Amino acid sequence: MTTNSTRYVALLRGINVGGKAKVPMQTLRELLSALGGSGIRTHLQSGNAVFTHEDTDPQRLADALQQALADELGLTITCMVRTAEDLRRVVAANPFDMTGVDGSRFLVIFLAGPVPLDRLAALDRAAYAPDEFRPGEREIYAHFPDSIRNAKLAAQLTDRGLGLAATGRNWNTVTKLLEISGS
Repeated sequence: MTTNSTRYVALLRGINVGGKAKVPMQTLRELLSALGGSGIRTHLQSGNAVFTHEDTDPQRLADALQQALADELGLTITCMVRTAEDLRRVVAANPFDMTGVDGSRFLVIFLAGPVPLDRLAALDRAAYAPDEFRPGEREIYAHFPDSIRNAKLAAQLTDRGLGLAATGRNWNTVTKLLEISGS
């Protein structure tokens, strides 16, 4: 990695789920490489990639990747790109005590902008118990102790509920991406 390069994490929303929006990880790596990325590693089949790039604007990289996916595969896929340093901040800022928490039932919902505190304030937290959430800067931390599958709170922490693009990753994936990023 050159001194002018930044390590990034790309998060693609809603790919390879139920046979829809198929994006092979090899294709994702090739697209990132064509955009000037290097040191590219993918994690799982759900649209997680770590890469190095000379561009210093994560939003510009996200837009370029979204356009490349549209051009190459004809798919409109929301892409979020965060610096590895920002991912480190997200992990360090986790407001939950993770003692005894199953990482597969704890999500970080990454947002395209600042947390919409007005929308979160309108939620009756007691109505969603035992599920709970806490806002971060551009992410929401959410614990679904009985599984996310049927959690009513999960529906509120989506694009529609929040009014901006959102994509979630469970804690196990978030911490693995941080590890892969070398941060």
